Amino acid sequence: MGTLAPETILHQLADLWVSQGKEGHAESGAGVLRACSMTLVVVSEAGDDASALGETLAALMPEHPARTILIRVSGAGPAALEERVYAQCWMPFGQRRQICCEQVEITATDAALLEVPSVVLPLAVADLPLILWCRSARVFAMPEFDAMASMAHKVIIDSAAVPGDARAALARLRQAAGRMLGDLAWTRLTRWREMLSHVFENREIVSDARNVSRVTVEYPGAAPNSSSLYMGAWVMGCLTAAGAEPQLTLAGGEWTGSEPAPLVMRVVLEGEGIFVELMRWTDRMVTTVNNLAQCTHLPLVTEYAQVREELGIVRRDPVFEKALASAVGVAYPSQ
Repeated sequence: MGTLAPETILHQLADLWVSQGKEGHAESGAGVLRACSMTLVVVSEAGDDASALGETLAALMPEHPARTILIRVSGAGPAALEERVYAQCWMPFGQRRQICCEQVEITATDAALLEVPSVVLPLAVADLPLILWCRSARVFAMPEFDAMASMAHKVIIDSAAVPGDARAALARLRQAAGRMLGDLAWTRLTRWREMLSHVFENREIVSDARNVSRVTVEYPGAAPNSSSLYMGAWVMGCLTAAGAEPQLTLAGGEWTGSEPAPLVMRVVLEGEGIFVELMRWTDRMVTTVNNLAQCTHLPLVTEYAQVREELGIVRRDPVFEKALASAVGVAYPSQ
């Protein structure tokens, strides 16, 4: 309990590799291969499903091997930190040598969060990016989050998981716009944006894009969620760039159509000579273009797939940054 010494954890990591190497030689004679492309810091609530998170991290490691530092936040209590060190290993198909990544798990009370950067930074792998993935909406809203975010090359959050007003969550994220950001609420729109882009690959549709005068984004519930704000802002930006001058409407409410599955979102672009509608239920999307409809199977994207996509973005994403700024403008039009 109390303050952790990074030197002690580094010593434990060194001992870990010695024991892993001995075990690898004993089992296969081929030893182990250490792999690392980044330092991945994950902030999670202590009450989160540890097994599910462990599976997600294990699935990420083969493509994005990292020294993972998992911060499990335990809530109220005196300032205290605890740690344990272990390895995440896998054996590629057809090979005899294991590939391993280091994992450090730190349990911290809320009162000890300000100490986290001083422990984490000495543990970061030199000359490699440090990515902060904050899974805790509660920590994201705390002042201590800013200190943790300041040590990262990229910060990944899920604004849709933040309780309360999605507009406030985006505004808070916008405050950190000086660094590289990723929002899983935006990442979940990748297929939406791809499918809408495919619609406008048709030359006739492209020529009619400037005729779009109305854009409607319909979402379930009483208040707009992060994805609906992002989608409305992105579509408006694309149409404005194409020469259109549309009006945006965000519409909420429970879906009362004939479909038994819940509506995820509905996007409509309409004007003289053009009507485009994307409507998604739980696992499929219906795209309608001027009375021609097409149904596509579209499974919900897993957390692993979302984070995997964000870890693959190693440079600033100007499309996302513009969408974030525009979404905040859509949320607060008078400001």
